[in-house]
Amino acid sequence: MANFQSKQLQKDGSSAQARRPRRTGEPWVWLCSAGLAVGVAMTLGFLGLIAVKGSERFWPREIELIDYSENGEGRQVAGIIVGESANEAQVFRGNKDLEGDAFLFLKKDSIRERTTPAEFFLAERLEWGNAIGVPVAVVQAGGLRMEAGAAGFNERLEATIKETGARRAAIEEIEKARIGRVNRAMEKVRIDQRAGRLDAASAASRQAVLQSDYDGLAAEARGLRQQQLEAKFIYRSVQGREQEQPVSNFVHISYPNQMGVFAKTGEMFRRIWSFVSEDPREANTEGGIFPAIFGTVLMTLVMSLMVTPFGVVAAIYLREYARQGWMVRFVRIAVNNLAGVPSIVFGVFGLAFFVYFVGARIDLWFFHDQLPTPTYGTGGIFWASLTLALLTLPVVIVATEEALAAVPRGVREAALACGASKWQMIQRVVLPASVPGILTGVILAMARGAGEVAPLMLVGVVKLAPTLAVDSIAPFIHPERKFMHLGFHIYDLGFQSPDSEAARPMVFATTLLLIVLVIAMNLTAILVRNRIRKRLTTNAF
Repeated sequence: MANFQSKQLQKDGSSAQARRPRRTGEPWVWLCSAGLAVGVAMTLGFLGLIAVKGSERFWPREIELIDYSENGEGRQVAGIIVGESANEAQVFRGNKDLEGDAFLFLKKDSIRERTTPAEFFLAERLEWGNAIGVPVAVVQAGGLRMEAGAAGFNERLEATIKETGARRAAIEEIEKARIGRVNRAMEKVRIDQRAGRLDAASAASRQAVLQSDYDGLAAEARGLRQQQLEAKFIYRSVQGREQEQPVSNFVHISYPNQMGVFAKTGEMFRRIWSFVSEDPREANTEGGIFPAIFGTVLMTLVMSLMVTPFGVVAAIYLREYARQGWMVRFVRIAVNNLAGVPSIVFGVFGLAFFVYFVGARIDLWFFHDQLPTPTYGTGGIFWASLTLALLTLPVVIVATEEALAAVPRGVREAALACGASKWQMIQRVVLPASVPGILTGVILAMARGAGEVAPLMLVGVVKLAPTLAVDSIAPFIHPERKFMHLGFHIYDLGFQSPDSEAARPMVFATTLLLIVLVIAMNLTAILVRNRIRKRLTTNAF
């Protein structure tokens, strides 16, 4: 009897197991999880690589005195080891004006000794890149010479560098601002005379006054430049050659071998601030990238302001007003296909339509006095923003349509039952509930538009923009001006720089900044979206 009951239970259990559905999809779930994990790991690894390589430009590294042998002869080089492989070390020795090449590659088996003398300095210069050496003396304007071993030498050198920096800023203010105003006034006189609004005698009289102002400002700038050449800094390279250069050519001098952790941290923050606040120099391989930051942010904001209303209006018509049929389906297919068109095609369209067609007619109607010099008939930040708005328009349309479709039908019918018209229902009920989804589309558009480079090369981006699109010169906003962009800056440094080795740290640092900038703009939009969503959720109860 017991055996019979045991067999019956086994039979019932096997029958239940046979009736239980097999979990055939579980391996695919694990496969998808593994794919997600690999994707996350690759993304984090990429961001980590960019962060490490980008931060290397800012952290002060020690200057080493390396004894090595070459062709059986003993030699020395002072520099910073910036890269190492199994058999070779890459040394940044600076002093391009002396050595011709800022980098030296050494076989590791040829290196005999490496030391870090405390007296070596690293100097940032306006020309010829960074310099490495040992300070000898500083000569003041009156010929007073202070030797490097004297008390207060570093403080005196730093004060002299600050004085020349302030004088350099004054020269720049004279040449760019004050002389710039005179040049614009002289150009306006020439345009008025050519257009017949000013007779020859009056034009000559005004030109004479303006020329007198120009000569006075130019003389003032020449005087300041002459003062810049009076103070000298004398230093010695590792080969023993003494160099005498104007202090005005130096931006900053530091002694990395004498720094502790806190001093290096302070120097790192100083370099970061210089990187984000100064203008580029030395073919964009040195200095800062503030114009590129400004141009990227301004272009992205203008693009977002342009694409959002057009995308939302188009989505409202397609979802709420258009009669659903083959025509609407065709339009949706076309919009989706536009998202896959190469970006350079949009750049060609923007050049042909916005620049050569719209811009040329604006010049003909409103700026004919300045022709043949184009004002809007050439690339500028406004045309670049419109081109990228077209590029990202499909993203906003699709996201807005999905957000409108997600609003419950009962909410719409309730609004209509209360006596609201269709537009009132859309304006007061549907659109507020769809704002989080619309902002999602705008966030995606911003993320794509901020990183595009190919279209911008045709419609306004340049290697170096001397003036910003927003400044203190009336009318203060200049949408016709060309601009710098972080993405194009990376391309220019990585592929067009005459010194690729010197540009590599700047490439990684600029890439890191671009990623941080895009993340910051997206996080700001996400916070706004979440706040709106929270407010709508609270109002619903």
